[in-house]
Amino acid sequence: MIDRKLIDECVHCGFCLPACPTYLNWGEEMDSPRGRIYLMKQVQSGALPITDEVASHFDRCLGCMACTTACPSGVKYDVLIEQTRGELERRHPRPLGERLQRALLFEIFPYPGRLRFIALMQLLYVGLGLQWLVHKLGLIKILPTRLRRAEALMPQVKARSLASGLPVMTPAVGPRRGRVALLAGCVQRVYFPEVNEATVAVLAAEGLEVVVPDGAGCCGALSLHTGREAQARELARDLIERMESARADYVVINSAGCGSAMKDYPRLFQDDPVWAARASALGARCRDVHELLVELGPVAPRRPLRVRAAYHDACHLQHAQKIRAQPRALLRAIPGLELVDIPESEQCCGSAGVYNLLEPESSHEIGARKIANVLSVKPELLVSANPGCTLQITGLARERGVTLRAAHPMQVLAASLGVGEL
Repeated sequence: MIDRKLIDECVHCGFCLPACPTYLNWGEEMDSPRGRIYLMKQVQSGALPITDEVASHFDRCLGCMACTTACPSGVKYDVLIEQTRGELERRHPRPLGERLQRALLFEIFPYPGRLRFIALMQLLYVGLGLQWLVHKLGLIKILPTRLRRAEALMPQVKARSLASGLPVMTPAVGPRRGRVALLAGCVQRVYFPEVNEATVAVLAAEGLEVVVPDGAGCCGALSLHTGREAQARELARDLIERMESARADYVVINSAGCGSAMKDYPRLFQDDPVWAARASALGARCRDVHELLVELGPVAPRRPLRVRAAYHDACHLQHAQKIRAQPRALLRAIPGLELVDIPESEQCCGSAGVYNLLEPESSHEIGARKIANVLSVKPELLVSANPGCTLQITGLARERGVTLRAAHPMQVLAASLGVGEL
């Protein structure tokens, strides 16, 4: 249910309007946080049925949470949009094509084994020359927009990615400062295994024993942020059990969306008498990797890296978790690294989980603003702490004929510590 008390916290001041990417797209009140809250109020009271048009305004929201940062009243729009999307899932019958697409996405993305199979298909699609042929013959132009967009965003897959894995336990280098459990994730695990490897290496170099719990899978973030509450809870319960078994001081997350979801477990299970306490205990131990490293302070010496880097703020890091200074502090502590700010850094890149697959036109418009701002500072390296953002921005760069090298902050830090390559 949509919480009427949270709706009534909005005073309709309009501070959210210039912060909202979709309002900037179209200047449409119903595609702003204020307008959507008005629609929520009408739906909650029963005055407005959930039609296709009403649902479209909620679907077009990225869930980027820029409005929560801008809001002077502290309106919990993040909670409201998740509750509203839950209502859509329960009460709004979508067209068959949309239902099939959503079912396919959520039967693949949260499950690393299935995602590896898709990655294998992508490897064959590229390796056997099928991608070249599809583009050469112009077949790509006749595909539906959503499929064309998905093909453009398709990450590069290496054979090692299909079989890569992390050790169950990695000992600390030097005096042991604590024990952490790392979330390997889904997309990160399959498409960016080098990010997880760098994260483990950095944590170990900083004196932390790192455990990767056996069988720990998806955190439920994609499901939670799109209203699929039952699936999110199912995935979260399994992950809570596996993280508890690690007996770690902290649970460390290196993907912005995952960290936001896991820190929100206490709210997800607040009405569940069996899981509420366990969810709260785990949520209290969750730390974004940048957050934890700054909190503990450095012990490993840094080596110079001569590179001009632009750091991109992932929305679920800067707006949902309020983490902006920590990644920058870690990067600025690297000798020789020139860190440049991206104009309008508070604005979303248009990835937003699976938004760029479900709403490709809007995502592309929003992404066009982001890539223009990124390229304006002429970086040699894009640094991003979320896999979706990395895929979105580098894909948009390729459309402009630009090869933009990208890395996670942990990869940059690992190179500086001498425990990884950049």
